[in-house]
Amino acid sequence: MITFSLALVLLIVGYLVYGKYIDKLFKPDASRKTPAVTMADGVDFIPLPTWKIFMIQFLNIAGLGPIFGAIMGAQFGTASYLWIVFGTIFAGAVHDFFSGALSIRNSGESLPEIIGRYLGLTTKKVACIFTVLLMILVGAVFVSGPAELLAGMTPDYMDMYFWMVVIFLYYILATMLPIDKIIGRIYPLFAFALLFMAVGILVMLYVKSPELPEMWEGFGTKYEKNPIFPMMFISIACGAISGFHATQSPLMARCMVNEKHCRPIFYGAMVTEGVVALIWAAAATYFFHENGIVDKATGIAYSGAKVATDISNQWLGTFGGILAILGIVAAPITSGDTALRSARLIVADFLGIEQRSIAKRLLICIPIFLLTVGLLVFSFSNAEGFKIIWRYFAWCNQTLSVFTLWAITVYLVKNRKNFWVTLIPALFMTCVCSTYILIAPEGFSRSPVISYWGGTACVIVAAIWFVVWYRKSVKH
Repeated sequence: MITFSLALVLLIVGYLVYGKYIDKLFKPDASRKTPAVTMADGVDFIPLPTWKIFMIQFLNIAGLGPIFGAIMGAQFGTASYLWIVFGTIFAGAVHDFFSGALSIRNSGESLPEIIGRYLGLTTKKVACIFTVLLMILVGAVFVSGPAELLAGMTPDYMDMYFWMVVIFLYYILATMLPIDKIIGRIYPLFAFALLFMAVGILVMLYVKSPELPEMWEGFGTKYEKNPIFPMMFISIACGAISGFHATQSPLMARCMVNEKHCRPIFYGAMVTEGVVALIWAAAATYFFHENGIVDKATGIAYSGAKVATDISNQWLGTFGGILAILGIVAAPITSGDTALRSARLIVADFLGIEQRSIAKRLLICIPIFLLTVGLLVFSFSNAEGFKIIWRYFAWCNQTLSVFTLWAITVYLVKNRKNFWVTLIPALFMTCVCSTYILIAPEGFSRSPVISYWGGTACVIVAAIWFVVWYRKSVKH
């Protein structure tokens, strides 16, 4: 428990110290009018209370990542703690902060618009297509997980397919209606359930005080045969850094009334998610230690849903377990709906289509909904369909963070600020994503030697490109 406790303290200190430094680097201006005030449209640009924006941002970015991703990442041992802590403080929270701060400074721009502003028109077009694809993947993969959990809590006739239809109908409403009508009203309740779950599991960790592996006992684990690099850094996405988060920050940037709230909302929500991921990584480490990675009765590897459900029921009792599971269900649902909402806004911004009119919203939403349904049909008509979609989602998710980090780095250089805070994470994530697509079965399935050298080559090329560009920009 010593390593876990130190990691928890480091996350809090990271927010108080490094988060404050990042905030000063941006220099928020409380007197500057925000897009929520200057561009209010009653649909997406709507002033909301700061506490409510934090709750929405937290749920938007949470998804399955800090729970299922952390559970799967726990198979790598205490190395998962290090990635969650340092990834959150120095990469994920900085990434989320600047994607929201730059949006609020630029009329609530969507992520591709921000990327295009600093990396050029061609990159903007690529980022737009890439981001919309990721949003549709999120909408698809975040349906089946909660549907499976809900089916296990309800009568047989309310099976997984029933709940998938219900969840998708909710997605349609949440994507189309003004942000304060559904999202602004129910998210605080969902956030309470999710936070209750995290606090409950945290308390039980200290009550049970299980013998968790310590950092000095070794980083690896007998449960995971895949290489830690890059697999762990893709598995634990939302709990450390996630490109998906940068698509959600602009949603909340359109609702904020003060730039000084960027730190608690964007940096703070990511640190909170890091805490949730750390708690689940520790709980899952204990679970795997007690039960192994394979269910002895079925011979099937435990799924994230199975581990989360068992831990919640065993540690929090019947009522607490139900509330905790509802929090786990709410996390992906409240990311899936805002993912599709983000897709609508990204396409609208790119094509210059106003969104006050419900007819204009439908014009964009119908193709998005049809593509999402198509992916869902594929995932259930193919034995490996869901796994394939999930793996590509995971890689696309982290690759998008690379685009975002490079765009923020360019912004910092142009504004004569400390660009190292995002340059180092950008180079690291470039290495992670390029190595992963080379080594992964769903990628090029190359040998570790080829993959590692390939990833290193990509980093070298990116570093050279940056140095050349930097020298030119300094001269000008």
